Amino acid sequence: MDSSAENRVIVIGGGAAGIMAAGIAATAGAEVLVLEKMPRTLLKLGISGKGRCNITNTAPVPEFITHFGVNGRFLRQAFHRFFSSELLTLLEQAGVKVITERGGRVFPASGKAMDVVRALRRWTEKNGADIQTGIGVDALLIHNGWISGVRCAGTVYPASRVILASGGASYPATGSTGEGYRLAQEAGHHVITPRPALVPLVSSGIDNATLNGLALRNAGVRLFVAGKKAADAFGELAFTPDGVAGPVILSLSLAAVDALQAEQTVRLEIDLKPALDDKKLDARLIRDFAKRSHEPLHSILRGLLPQELVEICLEQTEVNPEELGHSVTAAQRKKLRHWLKHFSVEISAHRPIQEAIVTAGGVDVREVDPRSMESRIVPGLYFAGEILDLQADTGGYNLQAAFSTGWLAGTSAAVNII
Repeated sequence: MDSSAENRVIVIGGGAAGIMAAGIAATAGAEVLVLEKMPRTLLKLGISGKGRCNITNTAPVPEFITHFGVNGRFLRQAFHRFFSSELLTLLEQAGVKVITERGGRVFPASGKAMDVVRALRRWTEKNGADIQTGIGVDALLIHNGWISGVRCAGTVYPASRVILASGGASYPATGSTGEGYRLAQEAGHHVITPRPALVPLVSSGIDNATLNGLALRNAGVRLFVAGKKAADAFGELAFTPDGVAGPVILSLSLAAVDALQAEQTVRLEIDLKPALDDKKLDARLIRDFAKRSHEPLHSILRGLLPQELVEICLEQTEVNPEELGHSVTAAQRKKLRHWLKHFSVEISAHRPIQEAIVTAGGVDVREVDPRSMESRIVPGLYFAGEILDLQADTGGYNLQAAFSTGWLAGTSAAVNII
């Protein structure tokens, strides 16, 4: 290896994980080169949280880890080394004030993701990292089993440490096109099949055109796979031109994606009145029907449901829309009550991975040392961020994992060469 590269750390990818890794490695005294194939760094961060950037969450480490499922324990070391308090201190020192909203979600006080982007870029460059954009990496270079650099369009960049932080395969317009998986596989790593997570679902059997644009703020949603309840969630959802989206749907989407890819049936049950149990809901219906006894049912139900759902409710329960309140039978009331608590939506597909907020799957974490993020297969190679088989639901968890694994990879790479 070129002696001039013995102190060099190359970071592949200029996303949240890569920029954090680069900045902290440079702070530790390493010579850092960031290679980002897009014209600018942090493109995905700039559009995250609908342009607001849900930076992290105030949940403690044990709770945080549960949001990542079975692989969550892999993050314990990274979170104990660099977690939300350290991240927010770093951002505050870089000039970003934050606010905490419902569910512990933390955002920049300005409501602008670009404020976080600009602060992190300044911080990384101030620390001395050399950021080169418009340069894609074609291959990792390995000599005698050790990482020795990268090759880009015929040019060799020697380095004694390389951090692969190229992201997943969602939002390809931001640079996350999945080529990092190829690089990892060529180095001998096993990649768990990438698939969309936090992605809208496609429905069938309901009038999507009528429901398009309807948002429900407080709904209970149960996911059924092959007729058995697989998961549930509570929160906001929205109907789209071909299905359903929104935070509660995104949190259930990976289980739905995996079931659909296994060719299992998938169905959602939406509880439109989660605050009322059957007894209280029945009393509410009796009261409304008595109070508006001479009005037709389609008019009475507007007090219980958004207009877009009234027709669907009456069609699916087969109750006459013109039935007057005083003439609704106990059997009809039972049908209506059940529908309000169990509105069923068949799921036939999911939107493509290009529309997913994050990618599920990636480099098998069993092949990565959680204490350092270093490869167990190729010494000197580190991983950070979405390229790893780590994914959580919405709420700031995924970004914190990117920052924490980036910090640990950058720190470890720098410490091991200085």
